[in-house]
Amino acid sequence: MDIVITYVDGLDPVWQSDYEQYTNKPVVEKRFRDWGTLRYLFRGIAENMPFIRKVHLVVSHESQVPEWVNRKEVNVVLHKDIIPAEYLPTFNCNPIEMHLHRIEGLDEEYLYFNDDVFPMKPCEATDFFKDGYCFLGMSHHLIVWDMFKRICRNSDRLARKALGLKPSLIFLRPQHTCTPMFRSECEELYAKVKEEIAKTSMSKVRNGDNLNQYLFLDYMYLKGRLINKRLSKKHFSVGVVSAKKLHQFITQPSHKLVCINDVQLSEERYNELRQAQLNAFEERFPQKSKFEND
Repeated sequence: MDIVITYVDGLDPVWQSDYEQYTNKPVVEKRFRDWGTLRYLFRGIAENMPFIRKVHLVVSHESQVPEWVNRKEVNVVLHKDIIPAEYLPTFNCNPIEMHLHRIEGLDEEYLYFNDDVFPMKPCEATDFFKDGYCFLGMSHHLIVWDMFKRICRNSDRLARKALGLKPSLIFLRPQHTCTPMFRSECEELYAKVKEEIAKTSMSKVRNGDNLNQYLFLDYMYLKGRLINKRLSKKHFSVGVVSAKKLHQFITQPSHKLVCINDVQLSEERYNELRQAQLNAFEERFPQKSKFEND
């Protein structure tokens, strides 16, 4: 299986120039700032997921690729390689997620990682895929109280429509971690709802009419290809976790995967938690991986 990672360096002046030109809005810092931890995601993959065939790093520009990335081991994919030109540039993860399955040479089985999810302990291929099925926790929700939940509901409704199922007041929400995907299922669904995706999800910035990657996961679940089985994962929000607790988990992890979710922070707290993460990750993964240049 392959891994697909989406990454944004909000400090890249090329990216910042495009953002200001096309959105006329200030950069939303918490959505685009770089915590400096991408190399540890690669080290976690190398140490804990030896069954991975290829890693694909999806970015907007060449200027987004860190200098330490080993191009012989990492397939760099630009937005223009997978997203139709009329929708570029984009500063919204949702149109990017709608087109990940179009990566050239992508394996039938792949895992999609945001850059805030890390494999911390040894994983098995069968944690994610087995006998033509994939595994992920799925929960059911009724109340919509923010934009993200609305996007989740939009995705659930379109997945049901694509399968000829009746609408439901209850909507699905997959477990927030790396997500297993079948390329063929994504291609099948995309072909069915391409017009709806173009109408709702190709905005420059996120809005409540969008769809997200849950569209594909809901489709696979409702079709019977995705089994409701929670992955071993811990979640932290930097808004409430202490630097000490982060360090303790990273250096002595209790779960196979961790998501360290960014929120709005003061500059002082951001710097404190950023340094705590970097110190802990360097202690946990001190050796360079094959994904890094010598």
